[in-house]
Amino acid sequence: MFTVVFDLDGTLADTSADLIAAANACFRGLGHGDLLDPGQDALTAFHGGRAMLRLGFSRLGIEDDALVGSQYAPLLAAYAEGIDTHTRLYPGAVEAVLALREGGYRTAICTNKPEGLAELLLTRLGVRGLFDSLIGADTLPTRKPDVAPYVASVLRAGGDPRRSLLVGDTETDRRTAEAAGVPCILVSFGPEGAGIARLAPTAMLDDYADLPGLVERLRG
Repeated sequence: MFTVVFDLDGTLADTSADLIAAANACFRGLGHGDLLDPGQDALTAFHGGRAMLRLGFSRLGIEDDALVGSQYAPLLAAYAEGIDTHTRLYPGAVEAVLALREGGYRTAICTNKPEGLAELLLTRLGVRGLFDSLIGADTLPTRKPDVAPYVASVLRAGGDPRRSLLVGDTETDRRTAEAAGVPCILVSFGPEGAGIARLAPTAMLDDYADLPGLVERLRG
């Protein structure tokens, strides 16, 4: 059984606006107003909560890791509350995953989003049942690009890591696939756009409609 493993943020769904909103809620709570812009700062959103907090505080001339740390839990709470306000799955993603599953593939999620939040988001979006396993940033002691979460996502889906590939959108995903010794497909519609081709993945994906055929070619 061949397994297709997906990253979540920036690969299956554009979560940036809700992430930015959560960070801005923290800044407003401290009396600073909105320090991040959903459009301009979308790429930073995909680097995680602490990256967003650091960027916002840097615009006030503040470099304080303790302050960033103190706002991380409030950011997660704010994000959980509005996790699906603006987030949308990329066009064709559901249809592509369904086609893979109907074709006999197993499907899994390996994300650096905390597991509980990933479970919540996929459930709210109505697609949790499309994936045989989900490994988040805190499921194991390590996260991507360490290979352990990737391997666990495949094994928990009932697959063999040697018969799998990763669909992602960042250098972290590229490095994870390299560590696992598996093909890597990077999407051109993620936060970096077509420029992500600079990482020389096994293949690029411009449209989810092409994914089933691309997977079929790569598995051979």
